[in-house]
Amino acid sequence: MKIENSVVLITGANRGIGLEFARALLARGARKVYAAARNPATVTLAGVEALQLDVTQPEEIAAAVQQASDVSLVINNAGIAQPGGFLDQDSEAVTRRIFETNFFGMLNMSQAFAPVLRANGGGALLNVLSVASWVNDGGLAAYSASKSAAWSLTNALRHELAAQKTQVLGLHMAYVDTDLTRGFNVPKSSAEDIVQRALDGLEAGADEVLADALTQQVRQGLVAPRPVYLPQAN
Repeated sequence: MKIENSVVLITGANRGIGLEFARALLARGARKVYAAARNPATVTLAGVEALQLDVTQPEEIAAAVQQASDVSLVINNAGIAQPGGFLDQDSEAVTRRIFETNFFGMLNMSQAFAPVLRANGGGALLNVLSVASWVNDGGLAAYSASKSAAWSLTNALRHELAAQKTQVLGLHMAYVDTDLTRGFNVPKSSAEDIVQRALDGLEAGADEVLADALTQQVRQGLVAPRPVYLPQAN
């Protein structure tokens, strides 16, 4: 897909990777960028059109479809996380809350905007996933499960939207230096690097982008004699 002169909607665009997508798309010549956030007042980047959108609220998604009927690229970026395992006392409530945004939000956005993309020539969906789509060690159990489900959703959408010539790109990466990972003392990529690789892949017609070295290593490790998603010997 060509970014120059495109019209883009980004969920969760007021900070982190979403904000960096907005900056990069403007720099690459996007004609219009809808920067969606639960509170549009938090969108302060010059040159974008702020749009109120909580992806867990169907009425706000429907309003976004009406406001952004010229979209040719939808970036499903909105996501939340919370540390903890499935055996924690509150794990069911945490899991349901995370799935509402990370999976059902992506599903509902994709359903709502698929006809818009078709009407505008096909365009593309870019779904922000994670290396946690493939590995779940219990530290971010619900988040990882939601990203596994979102990966499966992305793979299905690629088949379902092929007939209308909508490109579907899944973006996988490990830790990125954003508010979401502030409390994690681990090596992190910059949001700028991740976004540039994602957009390069989009313009090249890619189905998936593995945006950092750790993600590439984990993907290879899925077919190791002892796959990386199993506990590893010390």
